Amino acid sequence: MREYSVPVMVESPQDSNITDLVIRQAKKPSNPALFSRKDDQGDWQNIQATEFLADVSLLAKGLIASGIGAGDRVGIMARTRYEWSLVDFAIWFAGAVSVPIYETSSPSQVAWNLGDSESVAVFVESGKHENIVRQAAEAEGLSAIANVWQLEGDGLDALRAAGVGISDEELEERRKTSHLADVATIIYTSGTTGRPKGCELTHGNFVELSENAVAAISEVAYEGAQTIMFLPLAHVFARFISVMCVAAGSTVAHTPDIKHLLPDLQSYKPTFILAVPRVFEKVYNSASLKAEDGGKGKIFAKATETAIAYSKAEQNGSVGLGLKLRHALFDKLVYGKLRDAMGGRVKHAVSGGAPLGERLGHFFHGIGLTVLEGYGLTETTAPISVTTPALIKIGTVGVPLPGNAVKIADDGEILTKGVCVMRGYYKRDDLTADAFVDGWFATGDIGELDDHGYLTITGRKKEIIVTAGGKNVIPALLEDQIRSDPLVSQCVVLGDHRPFISALVTLDEESLPGWLERHGLPSSTTVAQAAENEQVQAEIQKLIDNANSTVSQAEQIKSFRIVAVDFTEESGHLTPSLKIKRVQVLKDYDNLVNDIYLAPRP
Repeated sequence: MREYSVPVMVESPQDSNITDLVIRQAKKPSNPALFSRKDDQGDWQNIQATEFLADVSLLAKGLIASGIGAGDRVGIMARTRYEWSLVDFAIWFAGAVSVPIYETSSPSQVAWNLGDSESVAVFVESGKHENIVRQAAEAEGLSAIANVWQLEGDGLDALRAAGVGISDEELEERRKTSHLADVATIIYTSGTTGRPKGCELTHGNFVELSENAVAAISEVAYEGAQTIMFLPLAHVFARFISVMCVAAGSTVAHTPDIKHLLPDLQSYKPTFILAVPRVFEKVYNSASLKAEDGGKGKIFAKATETAIAYSKAEQNGSVGLGLKLRHALFDKLVYGKLRDAMGGRVKHAVSGGAPLGERLGHFFHGIGLTVLEGYGLTETTAPISVTTPALIKIGTVGVPLPGNAVKIADDGEILTKGVCVMRGYYKRDDLTADAFVDGWFATGDIGELDDHGYLTITGRKKEIIVTAGGKNVIPALLEDQIRSDPLVSQCVVLGDHRPFISALVTLDEESLPGWLERHGLPSSTTVAQAAENEQVQAEIQKLIDNANSTVSQAEQIKSFRIVAVDFTEESGHLTPSLKIKRVQVLKDYDNLVNDIYLAPRP
């Protein structure tokens, strides 16, 4: 199949906008809790729709009184926390446009986002962030930045007080200035391939996509459902889910530090979670290592095998009695404990950002956690397609959400159009024109549609390696398999215009000590020392051999090097959504790459 579309399930009035979602919830007799936050004692306290609406209105009045006009751009630079969503909606109530900035951004990145978007004010989390913003503004001459408000301290109270002279009528008039066709936010791409571009996402993108997503996954997002947000709200995936939850009347909690995620999951007890594939890999690898360290590695391996087999059999429509009994046994020994670690109530997990992989998808489904794998980009307001509880096909990213369509171009590129697609790139008509093919947005990803409209992602068009011999190689097929082992943190497959395929591999600092002990090596061995260790290198070679067995000889990794330090966001080699910046890795480790290809050919 070359093209598949799903009609809209929910029509939205053209004169509406995102703020109407809050007002709709506040008018309900049930007055659902839209958010939950910890009090000073560390207990979760719900924030009902009416309470959220009242506070958002006060802040929006403060924005209007401070000179924020309809259509003005206002930046937000903070960690994932309740106040992020609070000021986001306040900006929309004031008829303005929000510009998210990752709180880990450098002054030059902050300057680019604020300067390119022509922002006139910024919300920041703390004094540290305010210093970065002011440093960026001074260095780049951003004279338009008139106000910087801190989320911590009394910054928001001052803004609330500033708006006391603004009437409800004036606020309502301003709130209604935005319609579905108007820009709601400018989100800058994370820049894996050059300078970030500002994606103009409209109120319609969020409203129509949210309404139709809620209709498609009503078993997941519904009034009373709970989720905990730990992904950065500056990323389109987390941002869309937050708006979708308001549309559904679901409750969103936040945890800004992933180190606190496990206790927060256990105290908050969400009904669904969202994460990128690397988080699911970490959860699985941590459980596997904990079992090995406790002398229960073989039990966990059998439990894994059973979970995957059970999920596959269930997907095929028939689970044998023996498999059912084994599954029931491991549910008591292993699976139940994993679910309890996530709070005990999680039924669904939404995965996005990159392909999850069939093995992990079946594993989590087999332990009782249905992973809904989605696919999308910043330019598509996150989800183009997603698997739903009623339409699960593990290994795919599902069918298009209602109101969206997918088409496969002659060269395999995924094209899309529908309610999810952005208006364009801010101030870049040239880039916007290049991004569309006969009305279809070109995603840059390679994929396939099956006979039932399920989409499978096979690689990134720009990342396809063409060897010197002319062989096309999709690096992700090898990288995902190698990275699935707990010992490995990252893997970057190389070979563009080279005589053979190779790889750079980094080690997982958390998993390494346990692995060293189990193999009779000092747990105090550093990552740099381990990179040179023959046993470690032999283990990586074994992982590579296993991955090589799944591809043709021309696609196999013939040589590798272990990098002495990990690739991280701080090192500049990962985006905030944990995608590899391949160009930056190749630039910074050019010496290792040359060493591979100057050495005698394997």
